[in-house]
Amino acid sequence: MKLVRMLKGALGGAALGAAAVTGAAAQEDEAFRMGVCYDLSRAYTFITPQIVQAGRDLADLINADGGIGGHPIELTVQDHGNEPQRGIECYERLRRDGVFVFDFLSTPVSLAVVPRAMRDEVVMMQSLVGRGDAINGEVFEWVFPVGPTYWGQAANDIAFIKEQNGGSLEDMTIGFVYLDYPFGQEPIRILETLAEREGFELQLYPVPLPGNDQSATWTQVRRNQPDYMISWLLANGHVVASREMQRNGYPISQYIAVNWLNEVDIENIGNEAATGILRGTNVVGGQDIPIIQEIIAELYEEGEGNGPREMINDVYYNTGVAMYSVVFEAARLAYEADGWPITPESMRRGLRSLEEYDANGLFAPVTVTESDHGGGGRTRVEMWDGETWVPQNDWTAAYQDVIWDVVDQYSSEFTLEED
Repeated sequence: MKLVRMLKGALGGAALGAAAVTGAAAQEDEAFRMGVCYDLSRAYTFITPQIVQAGRDLADLINADGGIGGHPIELTVQDHGNEPQRGIECYERLRRDGVFVFDFLSTPVSLAVVPRAMRDEVVMMQSLVGRGDAINGEVFEWVFPVGPTYWGQAANDIAFIKEQNGGSLEDMTIGFVYLDYPFGQEPIRILETLAEREGFELQLYPVPLPGNDQSATWTQVRRNQPDYMISWLLANGHVVASREMQRNGYPISQYIAVNWLNEVDIENIGNEAATGILRGTNVVGGQDIPIIQEIIAELYEEGEGNGPREMINDVYYNTGVAMYSVVFEAARLAYEADGWPITPESMRRGLRSLEEYDANGLFAPVTVTESDHGGGGRTRVEMWDGETWVPQNDWTAAYQDVIWDVVDQYSSEFTLEED
């Protein structure tokens, strides 16, 4: 039996297709349509091709099995170039066409669109990007950062370091090297809060875009000798950091990267040189996962994949499958509960119905509720051993009390006038 039929919570019965709108027009529509406004041309081109390919593959797989109650889903993909104004224009254009489920995969663009999505009462997915306080579903009723936010991932990295140091962070020094724009700056507030609570010294090392100029940064790291470095860099930024660590004698085994470190980066660093590097992750990499195996068998073995087959070896591809599986499973739940047409309200209820959902082992289980739109925020730390990524701990969501205190503080300041 096909996985899409067999698994509740791994796409069972869901599907992708053409256009979905609200009100009377939706009654005549034949598809569930999702607006995908991504950076396809500038900063995030090392991520977006794999993510889009994964979403389209998953859509085709489910559509071939009958879609959502016989209705397909269509991904309408457009470029915003990581520019907030272009992201807003993409959003407004597709919303006028009746789209009410969106994803932007960009922190600056997401920050710009959140007030509009809230005002318009449409569903905005915000997995792995955007503002950390958006997990507060009582404030951000239409925003769904399902999975770990940058706040949660950074907190889990701190918990891992604490575990490695015998359960204490007193008198330790932890450096944070980051791209000096919204993506990189996002974890700072939670790191500062944890530094005060746990008694470690936090050192900040901002890096100018695009991250290629890190010489002075790592010279400073050499002088300060922090016990660990947590990194919010992207793509070649990790490669540059690895070279600077080698040049300055800083052990790569003390470097914990944000989840945006993939197999291409490892190849560019060098398999042997990268041995010991750590990364936080929210998905399982590799192809030995039921839904990835089914995509290969049903699409790529038949010559029907939506991109190069070698892309499937990339953890970003698995990340894309994880992100879109959440949307499609929620759409299935919406249809199951309320029938056709799926509306913004029924889609929101579908997302809030996700319970211990993990796409059959693709990622840490998430449970979304009216108050928690993040679903738990579990990640784990993995180490490159020269050949593959090896988990160093179990899926965990640490410091939830601290995170929610900060979430409550910042989300209480949100107003729709922010745009």
